[in-house]
Amino acid sequence: MPGTVLLLAASPVGKSRLVDAASVLPVLAAVPPAVLSGTDTANVVELADPLEPQAVLTRLRAVAATPGPLTVFIAGQLALDRRQHLPHLALARTTPATVRYTALPWQWIREEFRLRSPGSTTLLVDLHADAEAWGWLRTHALDSGRNNAVFGRIAPPPSRRTVAVPAYMKTIATILRSGWRPPVEQLHQQAFGRLGPDAYGDVVLTVPPAPVAVPGGFAPRPAYRPERPRPQTPDGGLVGAGRAPQAPAVGPPQPQDPHAQITAAVQAGRHQDADALALAHEQAAARAHGVASEQALHWSEVRADLAMFARDSARSCRIWLTVAETRLTAGQSPDAPTVEKAVDRAHHQWGQVRDKPRAQELGALLAQLRARVPGRRPGALENVQKQLRELQATPF
Repeated sequence: MPGTVLLLAASPVGKSRLVDAASVLPVLAAVPPAVLSGTDTANVVELADPLEPQAVLTRLRAVAATPGPLTVFIAGQLALDRRQHLPHLALARTTPATVRYTALPWQWIREEFRLRSPGSTTLLVDLHADAEAWGWLRTHALDSGRNNAVFGRIAPPPSRRTVAVPAYMKTIATILRSGWRPPVEQLHQQAFGRLGPDAYGDVVLTVPPAPVAVPGGFAPRPAYRPERPRPQTPDGGLVGAGRAPQAPAVGPPQPQDPHAQITAAVQAGRHQDADALALAHEQAAARAHGVASEQALHWSEVRADLAMFARDSARSCRIWLTVAETRLTAGQSPDAPTVEKAVDRAHHQWGQVRDKPRAQELGALLAQLRARVPGRRPGALENVQKQLRELQATPF
């Protein structure tokens, strides 16, 4: 049965752009459709920097309705809307203030593929998260549907005034240009094996395909009406539909979420204030629950990310190292996901440290940890040791 391939690359134009997503499309387009799909023949649909979420939804519905295997390649930028704090794929016109109206809700992707046959849909994803979305990923998983195989990565925000490239997706395309497509799990592993140390801190997506697939990829669906983007007035309000404005319900004031306060401080460039607030919560949680409690460690991880947003890679690395050591001392296994995540994030931040003495100091600590927590990707300890030797040989 013929397969279907959707190539979707989207990122904002202007200052909001974190990744040049569309740069991967020429590389993917050079791969034969049958190799992209893993079937004898395949039809390819391409979307490059689309403007409107409704236009993307139309294409999603079209490919979701096709029988047979469906492979979706998504490169782009992950953002949160400010009202519901839900993940969106940023489109060409998206800005931080207009995510809810100009970006594609990730739940639309999940819902459109929800009723396809288990095992018939594969998503290969290469996303860069903005600061708010990266913080959200600390406590949430990106839900792409339980019947879909999902492989890829979500990278943290790049350095200021830097536009990243979808390196994972370009590596996937390079492997496929050989003319042979390995099983998707193997393809994913090969791609990550070729990425450099900058990818150690990425969120890795590995949801294997469902074990059973029935003939045909499409099942009739009930009517699904996603919330349409709504026009805004110049002051940011919504244009009404003939209704008189209603007074808001009056109730007791709700305590403000400290995460929202921290996010607001980061957005305003008040990084010290954000860290001070997180530190106060970390210390309070340590007093109430213990230094090694999840409550306290959560705020430690928040502070590590805040240091990253403030471009203080050395401090971020040091905090992640402390988190990993605390978890290990508390008896967590070296292969526990929370321990591996802390060491991977420390490794990523260490690679950004430009001060040689601090890089040497932190690298020695990281090497000791890597000997105990090698992580899921081969060669991590060797990478640290190699960079330490290079640092030693490099004059100040």
